[in-house]
Amino acid sequence: MRVIAGEAKGRPLKAVPGNRTRPTTDKVKEAVFSIIGPFFDGGMALDLFAGTGGLGIEALSRGMDKAIFVDLEKASIDVIRHNLAAARMEERAEVYKNDARRAIKLLHKRGLSFRLIFLDPPYRMKDVDELMEELAARELVEEGATVLVEHESDHHYSEQIGHYSQVKRAVYGETAITIYSYRQTQHTGGLSTCQQQNDLNE
Repeated sequence: MRVIAGEAKGRPLKAVPGNRTRPTTDKVKEAVFSIIGPFFDGGMALDLFAGTGGLGIEALSRGMDKAIFVDLEKASIDVIRHNLAAARMEERAEVYKNDARRAIKLLHKRGLSFRLIFLDPPYRMKDVDELMEELAARELVEEGATVLVEHESDHHYSEQIGHYSQVKRAVYGETAITIYSYRQTQHTGGLSTCQQQNDLNE
């Protein structure tokens, strides 16, 4: 694996040992970013089931200002930190070992919102639509944000999920990518962002 484009183009990325993590292939990653980008003019990204961190790192390389990486597995956290260092992106990233739903609650307490969200959970998880609605309910999704869901190709998510509208669905072998755009007038504000970042860690 490697960074496909942008300021960290060509830098190699390490995979998580074992078979519990399924990294997005370079071919799929390149296709995905040609749809959602290919480059960005800032904003924050959230890589919620980060695995190797490859998607979030690619987003940083292509112009996102900052990314938050969350994963429950220690092996993944170690690899994400290694890959961020390899891509020289450590200063623009936060990495947390936590459950996705708990992380959503804690990110809400910090008053954060995201322009780009990656949801690539284990294929056995079929309720990403519920997570998307929780992200919206907790005001973590910017108006006009893009949400990318990676899932098993024989599973289909609805074209409309709350205020998310499906933009594209693409299949690459056993992998499907469903991309949504979020549209709803949102008020500004929220809780203070100065709470301890360490609260996100278990």
